[in-house]
Amino acid sequence: MNRKLSVAVVGLGIGQKHLEAYATLPDRFTVAAVCDLDAIKAEAVATAHPGAKPLADFGQLLRTGGLDVIDICTPPDTHRALVEAALAAGFHVICEKPLTGSLADCDALQSAAAKAQGTLSPIFQYRFGNGLQKLKLLQTTGICGTPYLSTIETSWRRDADYYDVAWRGKWATELGGCCLTQAIHAHDILSYVNGPVKNLAARLATRVNPVEVEDCAAVSIEMANGSLATLAVTLGAAEELSRIRFMFQNLTVESRSMHPYRVGDDPWHVKGKSPAIDAAIAATLAGFEPADESFAGQFARIHDSITGGAPLPVTIADARASLELITAIYHSAESGTTVTLPLRADHPKYGSWIPAARRWGRDEQHNG
Repeated sequence: MNRKLSVAVVGLGIGQKHLEAYATLPDRFTVAAVCDLDAIKAEAVATAHPGAKPLADFGQLLRTGGLDVIDICTPPDTHRALVEAALAAGFHVICEKPLTGSLADCDALQSAAAKAQGTLSPIFQYRFGNGLQKLKLLQTTGICGTPYLSTIETSWRRDADYYDVAWRGKWATELGGCCLTQAIHAHDILSYVNGPVKNLAARLATRVNPVEVEDCAAVSIEMANGSLATLAVTLGAAEELSRIRFMFQNLTVESRSMHPYRVGDDPWHVKGKSPAIDAAIAATLAGFEPADESFAGQFARIHDSITGGAPLPVTIADARASLELITAIYHSAESGTTVTLPLRADHPKYGSWIPAARRWGRDEQHNG
């Protein structure tokens, strides 16, 4: 095993899930510090991680000796500044989604990372579920054939108490609603499997809670490979569910995990169009080796990259593709048009996807 990495987690909301994952990888990581603006929370969380130093000041964290990795789990509007500071200080950086609040900011971080001593790893932990990884293995063999149709459904529930946190539900701080904050991981899987988006048309609405951002979405997509896709999202589901189906020429693959927040994990169901295809699927998957899933799966691969020179498991380019999809969704809904990708620096939403009206109507359907 290559050397252990010393990590500091900044932001102790979703950051506590990251800490749980690091705890499952004791041969790879040591949690050396936790940092949160709420000093009391930092103290409390540090007690569960012996040796972790509790801090409430990010500048002080950057001056702390012996750290290898800064893991940023703060609200979205803070990401660019914190990532830039951590890279400039020489650290490897992990950053929760969304990596930045615009394509312009993402390109700026790409430039900063290219000059930095450390690496920048955006978080997309759903990619590392063993169910999804089985599909990726099948794709490498060519068994799947031509892609036809993909459907991705994110039916979650967020009640009023969720928005009691001051930064949530606001364009200025959360930067978006269900498409950005909740469904971004499932939507990333679409491009992970089928490559770039060619064009899309989106309808968004705010119907569940009286917030600025959207909490329902329906998006129709044409992929660059010619296949079609639909994305459906709500935060008003009575029963939470995430479901993904990929229909290919030779087989259909469907997520079967009942955990709404771990849709990439096993089990996934694979069905071929003939006994011969089913036999080829079984033979291929017989050689599949399960690995750590979710955050632990991504962190283990990041460790291999930093210490052993393996490719980063998620790149800034991957994060940019996700943000490009988000930008196109918001632009389509606001303008009532079909949006063609890729989006360049001359696109009107390159500097910010936030809509001019800054709120979707609650009592009517909208194109924007």
